[in-house]
Amino acid sequence: MRALRAWLAAALGAGLAAPLGAAECRPLEHEGRPYTVCEIDPEQDDLRLFHADAAGTPYGHFGTLETALEDRGLRLGPAMNAGMYHPDRAPVGLYVEEGEERMYLVTSEGPGNFGLLPNGVLCLRAGRAEVIETRAFARRTPACRFATQSGPMLVIDGALHPRFLPGSTSRHIRNGVGTSDDGTRLVMAISEAPVTFHEFGRLFRDALGLEQALYLDGKVSRLHAPGLGRSDFGRAMGPILAVVDPAE
Repeated sequence: MRALRAWLAAALGAGLAAPLGAAECRPLEHEGRPYTVCEIDPEQDDLRLFHADAAGTPYGHFGTLETALEDRGLRLGPAMNAGMYHPDRAPVGLYVEEGEERMYLVTSEGPGNFGLLPNGVLCLRAGRAEVIETRAFARRTPACRFATQSGPMLVIDGALHPRFLPGSTSRHIRNGVGTSDDGTRLVMAISEAPVTFHEFGRLFRDALGLEQALYLDGKVSRLHAPGLGRSDFGRAMGPILAVVDPAE
């Protein structure tokens, strides 16, 4: 299975499986289920996390963030909600923005999907993006420019989360993010129909060939994909993961 995943990753890079361009999104069907996936190159694309403006008011919606970026001479590229949050939209678990830790790491088991250990952290550094299991992250303490914690992990070192059930009937629209082990490839994905955790994990492992993947949310799953003419709207979000481009 590890060899198969390596072949899939190589095939994508070699153009044998309709590769995506940098920071581009496209539909993908896996096992008869529809998804939209956005391929990001951390070495080339300016990928960041956003939560609130200078006054501390959460952006909440892609349109609000887009307007704020335009005022700074920037353009919003592919983006999605980036983790769970409290009723006041404060992040649940670790949140780092521009090197500043704004919420601390949570390593204990807890209620809900976030506390379904193992959970994990998305860590963005210069030219690199990594999904790291939470307790491994606590041991390594990498210096992240941006980081968001969520859970559960979908794929850990090439294996699905041990508590996922193949026969589960719990289905939701879900979104998540996966990274390659060398940190040079990141994929954001959202399901276009309700899926189980097991099915969603298989998307990252088997279709995308990624060794690490993290669940971001299910009750609030949103995607902004300018190339597809799409910008989802609905319940206000907490943290937002976004590619930022210079305004033309």
